[in-house]
Amino acid sequence: MQSITKNNFDFIRVLLAFIVFVGHLGALSDSSQLEFLSNSPVEIAVFSFFIVSGFLIARSYERSSSLKSYIKKRINRIVPAYLLVVLLCAVLLSLVSTLSFSDYFGNAQVYKYLFWNSIFMNFMAPSLPGVFGNEAVNGALWTLKIEMCFYFAVPLIFLLFGKNNKYRNLSLIILYFLSLIFLNYFEMAGKISISKQLPGSLCYFIGGMLGYFYFDQFIKYKNTLFIIAIITVWIDLILHIKLFSPIMISIIVLYIAYSFKFLNNFGKYGDFTYGIYIFHFPIIRVFATLGLFANFNPFFMSFICMLVVIGVGIASWHLYEKKFL
Repeated sequence: MQSITKNNFDFIRVLLAFIVFVGHLGALSDSSQLEFLSNSPVEIAVFSFFIVSGFLIARSYERSSSLKSYIKKRINRIVPAYLLVVLLCAVLLSLVSTLSFSDYFGNAQVYKYLFWNSIFMNFMAPSLPGVFGNEAVNGALWTLKIEMCFYFAVPLIFLLFGKNNKYRNLSLIILYFLSLIFLNYFEMAGKISISKQLPGSLCYFIGGMLGYFYFDQFIKYKNTLFIIAIITVWIDLILHIKLFSPIMISIIVLYIAYSFKFLNNFGKYGDFTYGIYIFHFPIIRVFATLGLFANFNPFFMSFICMLVVIGVGIASWHLYEKKFL
């Protein structure tokens, strides 16, 4: 049986972060030549992040020596870099604000932004005064509050249903379908942004968890499951309903994670994905605000923007994030 530790999750996370970057580049650059990039499947990439988290967090909790150890590891992975990007945006984006320094730092909105974003409630204060036309500073951060909720949900699930209890997996399947009801109801009602919130996104996280709990069975039948998953996802797309596609996308993600062995060592130089994800949105917006996409070749500036985002992600990991781990 294949080892659970030999996988391509590092590659998958970088790929997903790149998909999100490309989609946001098309949407935020204000360049008609780059508009086609907004067709990048950002939503699928974000949900796939939740799938990966479901698998790895369930594994992390089972392997942790105590609840305290688990919580410490999870907080240290997410919170320090998250607070860093919130603080840096509040300070450095004063340079591109239409307000003067004194007016900017004298504006209460700056401190509302710092407070609400520091406790993961980005929707309460998404903008900074005079920055990016008072639009959202970092629209990518909405997923982090959901991720944190998932982190705390895993111990609760184990507490209620046990670590080796058949009722645990049954409860997860029930929660999966309840999540789907929420997701589909609000999507059909045209309230897409609500549908992506909890508990709508929970079905993807549960898909990853079930992949972990049934890992041996998955590995044994992964090729057959992969074919079934591809067909089922297409059926859901044709019917415009999410019924089995979340669990099937989970199978596809895990299939990629445990195939193509040449990608197993993709993350040997560090885990840059988180830094790339949390910093890319404001960096793209700075490029657009400075007119770099409009006044220069937009494809060349997209390449430069990508290099800057990757460089910031690498620096964030080596100079800051890994110190907490």
